[in-house]
Amino acid sequence: MLAPLLEKIALGLERLAIPYMVIGGQAVLLYGEPRFTNDIDVTVGAGVERLPGILNWAHDQGWKVLVESPEEFVQRTMVLPCLDPESGIRIDFIFSNSIYERQALERVRRVEVRKAHVRFASLEDLVIHKVVAGRPRDMEDVRTILLKNRYPDIAYIRRWLDEFDASLGLDCRRKFDEFTDQAKS
Repeated sequence: MLAPLLEKIALGLERLAIPYMVIGGQAVLLYGEPRFTNDIDVTVGAGVERLPGILNWAHDQGWKVLVESPEEFVQRTMVLPCLDPESGIRIDFIFSNSIYERQALERVRRVEVRKAHVRFASLEDLVIHKVVAGRPRDMEDVRTILLKNRYPDIAYIRRWLDEFDASLGLDCRRKFDEFTDQAKS
């Protein structure tokens, strides 16, 4: 059921000329262990000025926008939550045009899904997203991703975690280092 939706997302965003990458649980399936996930998280490399085009496209796909005032909601949260009524799968479009996201969007891994080449976050960028989110499920995803993939670019991950720590007042680098030290033992 997810493959047709991933294909629609890829073809539609390509047609709109909006860079994107699939993150979250769908990307974990690519790099980590299979697990249940009933949503698709998509980072779009665009600001809210592209919202009208994405709303029109979502409407054309038959997707239900899950908020009353999408413009206000996206301005406040940078997320457009939609639902595909046919499958019951939620699709969250996350608007971002930060320096980090622009770089991450250049590092995507393209995976053939039906008639599309779907852009998934690179392994390292997925780890960064998961560590920054920091929930227990995210950290478990990081563990399985690192166990299954032998040579991630740890320096790249640490550099961006340091940036997030400095700009957002987080403690991601320490958590990541503790986590990777535990994984080695």
